[in-house]
Amino acid sequence: MEPSDIRNPAYFHKVVDCQWACPAHTPVPEYIRLIAAGRYSDAYLINWRANVFPGILGRTCDRPCEPACRRGRVEESSGNTPEPVAICRLKRVAADMKDDVRAQLPKPAAQWNGRRVACVGAGPSSLTVARDLAPLGYKVTVFEAEARPGGFMRTQVPRFRLPEEVIDEECGYILDLGVEFVGGRRIESMKALLGEGYDAIFVGSGAPRGRDLDLPGRQEAGAHIQVGIDWLASVYFGHVTKVGRRVIVLGGGNTAMDCCRSAKRLGGDEVKVIVRSGFDEMKASPWEKEDAMHEGIPILDCRVPKAFLHENGRLTGMAFEKVRVEYGADGRRRLVPTGEPDDIHECDEVLIAVGQENAFPWIERDIGIAFDEKWDMPVVDELTHQSSLPQVLFGGDAAFGPKNIIWAVAHGHQAAISIDLLLDAADTRERPGPMFNLVSQKMGIHEWSYDNEISPDARFKVPWADPAKALKSMSLEVELGYDADLAWKEAQRCLNCDVQTVFSTELCIECDACVDICPMDCISFTENGEEAELRTRLSAPAQNLEQALYVSTPVKTGRVMVKDEDVCLHCSLCAERCPTGAWDMQKFFMEVAHAGDAPPEAS
Repeated sequence: MEPSDIRNPAYFHKVVDCQWACPAHTPVPEYIRLIAAGRYSDAYLINWRANVFPGILGRTCDRPCEPACRRGRVEESSGNTPEPVAICRLKRVAADMKDDVRAQLPKPAAQWNGRRVACVGAGPSSLTVARDLAPLGYKVTVFEAEARPGGFMRTQVPRFRLPEEVIDEECGYILDLGVEFVGGRRIESMKALLGEGYDAIFVGSGAPRGRDLDLPGRQEAGAHIQVGIDWLASVYFGHVTKVGRRVIVLGGGNTAMDCCRSAKRLGGDEVKVIVRSGFDEMKASPWEKEDAMHEGIPILDCRVPKAFLHENGRLTGMAFEKVRVEYGADGRRRLVPTGEPDDIHECDEVLIAVGQENAFPWIERDIGIAFDEKWDMPVVDELTHQSSLPQVLFGGDAAFGPKNIIWAVAHGHQAAISIDLLLDAADTRERPGPMFNLVSQKMGIHEWSYDNEISPDARFKVPWADPAKALKSMSLEVELGYDADLAWKEAQRCLNCDVQTVFSTELCIECDACVDICPMDCISFTENGEEAELRTRLSAPAQNLEQALYVSTPVKTGRVMVKDEDVCLHCSLCAERCPTGAWDMQKFFMEVAHAGDAPPEAS
């Protein structure tokens, strides 16, 4: 193998598993250390720079960082139940415990740069575009059909999960940058909007249409059957204040979980979720399913809806075909009927939460924006977010279908870069690179500027409100969040994956002290070879092909140092034991590019 190129920012970025997995690439270990130090405002600002909505995401994020967390992997390899660091809930700690940070946020631009940008929809992707461009001097106007900003964060996420004041605060930070918000105006024509003279238009209108189910009885019993996302919006606006006693929620995503938990609070005595797939294949996050079941809501899987049952227009129940999950040789899932009698469930109301779709009837098809034939979606460049009409860009659910808030934020950052490059007549594919550095953490021979002790604690549970009160209120927040003591304890579980073990070949005397002391047996000195073969003859075989081998240049005997980056604890024992200082602990900090950063050729 060739020596590892640690000068490439992607190398150590991938080692910081949580940051690598985050679509917005938030510097997770850095803000967790700041929380442990009680520097909540600093932790918040690091989050705000990357993911824009720390208080919102600290309650609602889909948490792609947590399955990637090294802590879970290390515990699993030790035979324990894998429990990643509570990264998302620590983000909320920074938001809840910070001081007033407005003085530290960017100020409105002192001078207009002469360019106008329109954002359609006031959801997370549009607001991210506005946040990135307004301080650069752009006049950004955000159009929203509803009266207040936030998009689906406001109207589809229940208040018992996300308080209104958190949305107001974090949307307000963006509007305070000089962004013009036009509420109560639904854009009805892209052609007309283009005619208003904007230099660029960003479409972040979400996926506003919930999928329905055209089954027998749908029309006859329609008064008691609602589409989930529309129903949640009606609950938010106060149009729906109660439900039937027996409620079935169809679907296995996060929207279904919000529907069932809301129905329980609105008076549903018997609320159940019924899903086509197997339980483990549901799209809902594991914690969303756990929260629903914690509130006494059963989830029944492997049942395909067949019909709505009714008597004279009154919904009485639903019929389901029972199936089992099988996988073919091609790896594709198949739902195979079991042959058992239909499963009948009585109900008074059904909420359909089986997916969302985009709807673009307001975009004329003769203005140069290409749509694909399969899904009737705009053709969007995945790198630049531009459509076939270059000054019109898409992001969030409107670009590539429903995902979640953190993906929408990532799209907004990238679209803002494209707009800035486009309006400077630069190549939108020549993107600015990240800012990164490596800094030694040495304070003495064996002293470090970070706490490298490995906490043995299991993940700390987030306190909940009294269920007797929580299940009677649509506005009482269920999760109370960590207090300062629990936050500190949970922060200690972080393995500081961004503090890297950096090896200097020329200082190594091949004493094998680092090999002997490594608690994970992840350091080896051996003959070089092809990667697949080399992985098999290390001190401990390196079986996770997703993580790199750190390979040095040859040491004096011609062997190479090989470290498996997969389960390294970043504990610094190798550096403390090394008599020559061949190992050092160096903090890797990386921040992805934002609009206005210098392109590669100007760096």
